[in-house]
Amino acid sequence: MAHLKALKGEGHWPTLLAAFLYFDFSFMVWTMLGPLSTEITEALAANGFMMSPDEKATLLSLPILAGALLRIVLGFGVDKFGAKKTALVSQAIVISALFFAYLQAGAITYGQLLVVAFGLGFAGASFAVALPQAGQWYPPKLQGVVLGIAGAGNIGVVIDFLFAPKIAELWGWSFVFLVGALLSSIIFITYCFMAKDAPAEVYTPNPKKFADYGKLLKDRDTWWFNLFYAVSFGGFVGFAGYMKVYLMNTYQPEMHALGLDWFAEENVKVMAGYFGALCIFAGAVLRPVGGAIADRLGGVKSLYVFYGTVATLAIVNALVPLPFWAAIAVLFLIMANLGMANGAVFQLVPQRFGRDIGIMTGIVGAAGGLGGTALIKTLGWSKGAFDGYTAGFLIFAAVVLVAISGISMVKTRWRTTWGAVAGGRI
Repeated sequence: MAHLKALKGEGHWPTLLAAFLYFDFSFMVWTMLGPLSTEITEALAANGFMMSPDEKATLLSLPILAGALLRIVLGFGVDKFGAKKTALVSQAIVISALFFAYLQAGAITYGQLLVVAFGLGFAGASFAVALPQAGQWYPPKLQGVVLGIAGAGNIGVVIDFLFAPKIAELWGWSFVFLVGALLSSIIFITYCFMAKDAPAEVYTPNPKKFADYGKLLKDRDTWWFNLFYAVSFGGFVGFAGYMKVYLMNTYQPEMHALGLDWFAEENVKVMAGYFGALCIFAGAVLRPVGGAIADRLGGVKSLYVFYGTVATLAIVNALVPLPFWAAIAVLFLIMANLGMANGAVFQLVPQRFGRDIGIMTGIVGAAGGLGGTALIKTLGWSKGAFDGYTAGFLIFAAVVLVAISGISMVKTRWRTTWGAVAGGRI
């Protein structure tokens, strides 16, 4: 609360609010295909195209992959053209993709959906624009709370899963894209009037060059952090994007048997969205809790706990035939620990790369998106190859164990080198 009070009289609150709205709604549309996966599959089938599990995974993972790579592109745009111009162009592309999906819905093809999915990747890349734009207005002592406010957009995924299936049930899946386009247009107009680039007397630009990225990519610690974030954020966004597909493929009969289709068969899809939202909510809101725990215990020790819990639960989910309610509890805990691990990773990154945190945020953020893409594709492959998800969860657990081994390999060096003078607990 004291930090929030300190914002009074500092910076430019309209820009901070605009950055939050831009990022929150961008994150919502970035993951829009996940909660609509069942409805889109049925629409394509009605047009004579049956999506295979691998094709479905490709469709769901493309926005994540595009968002990861475009974060670096938009980061350069911020340096070259300014945050506001970059954000407006990016938002315009997203709005165009949403309107295109709505207008083509009746006869949309799989190929056209892939184009839409790529367009939504610009929404995921908003991370590289909204956070720098807000942070440029405020002094170093307030960066934590400012970036925390501007970056609270993870909650947008929860909004997707809460409302998209219900809107699709009432008015059709294409109407979700229309709602998204209209809301994004409102945010676009709001952003035009509220957001401003920081003036030279407040912020002095330090444009990034390809050489700056190359220098950091030669540092082995960059790759360790890429691995750790590919597991934590990649796991979070990957499971978030595939959650409804997994629940419907695995537990639809059980949801019927439990009476979750109270009014009509369509309601099972809505309930799957609600339960998915519950699990995703845990990961979204607990990220700052993970950072706080890491401040207290140290990032390394915290990651041991979070990753160890995720690996154990992933193995349990893979090998034990869990009933629906137990599966929801396990998924809830997996997402909660992945969210807290995200906070723990970024408790360590600024201590190691404080002078290059802008570049490292782009590099590590891209690695997280690539991890999410790989997880969705792995789950889709597992379903297609074995008609189940045991292999997919076991592979994910194995990758988490590799990350735990990596922590063991670097912890002593970290604590005796840069960690000894970083100022925080390692």
